Amino acid sequence: MYRFIALRLMSLIPMLLAVYTLAFFIVYLVPGDPAVVMLGAHASPGRLERVRALMGLDRPLHVRYFDSLIRTLRGDLGTSVFLADSISKALGERIPVSVCLAVYALALEIVIGLPLGIIAAVRQNSLIDRAAMVSATFGLSIPGFWLGLLLIYLFALRLGWFRTGGWIPFSESVSGCIKSLTLPALSLAIREAAYIARMVRANMVEVLSEEYVTTARSKGLSEWKVVVRHALKNALIPVITVAGLSFGSLLGGTVVTETVFRLPGVGRFIIMGIQGRDYPIIQAALLFVGFCFCIINLLCDIMYALIDPRITYK
Repeated sequence: MYRFIALRLMSLIPMLLAVYTLAFFIVYLVPGDPAVVMLGAHASPGRLERVRALMGLDRPLHVRYFDSLIRTLRGDLGTSVFLADSISKALGERIPVSVCLAVYALALEIVIGLPLGIIAAVRQNSLIDRAAMVSATFGLSIPGFWLGLLLIYLFALRLGWFRTGGWIPFSESVSGCIKSLTLPALSLAIREAAYIARMVRANMVEVLSEEYVTTARSKGLSEWKVVVRHALKNALIPVITVAGLSFGSLLGGTVVTETVFRLPGVGRFIIMGIQGRDYPIIQAALLFVGFCFCIINLLCDIMYALIDPRITYK
């Protein structure tokens, strides 16, 4: 196991290098002068020259690539053209928001989707099973932005239980942070919870028909122990994969939700960079998201072996 983890950590190096290279050359795949694309054709020559110098466009491409790579390894992701500030600092201020939102949404996904799938599988073809799957289908079909607006109207405007938007740091108020993130996390979690419920049900139905489950029942074990100790572990492998990919996408892809709820996270940071054509911001965001997915894939592989002892890594 330890050897496998070490090898996977070493394999992160070429993967992250590939992500960085792709993010770096995106700027140069844009037709025309990147400075003109960012500032517009009517920008003054002096301002265009300052942006070119800031982005290093006055130097050879390979020199810019290696200089940027060295700065990135030192933790310097460059300077935003429009923010006129360090991207490392700006991104660091937004990462805690997206991480808290992603963790909260992932917890809600598991809390909602896992029991729903288990109950539907245990009560296969019953009224409970049909109701659970209809609810899951309904959850999959709801657009996230519409659900977010509906939650704001119902729980914030009508009932006044939560805030309509904004972000309260965890360090300032624990309850305030939870309240500010509950509605956006719920709007993100419902769709993924529905997907997890359907997947858990499908896998549990298959596992419950296996011979070792029948043997466990014949030994006199209670149905709860049979389901949790024997069936659930073997049905969790694909669920871990889905949850891991969901967590990775939540860290960098919650653009619509962060916009609807006015959360200053990584998703809105990416949108700001795209709207302002601030390519250093886009490069930094792509690198962050790629790094998150690499780490999450590693953690999922480790969890496979911890949950299912039949999986071994040499």
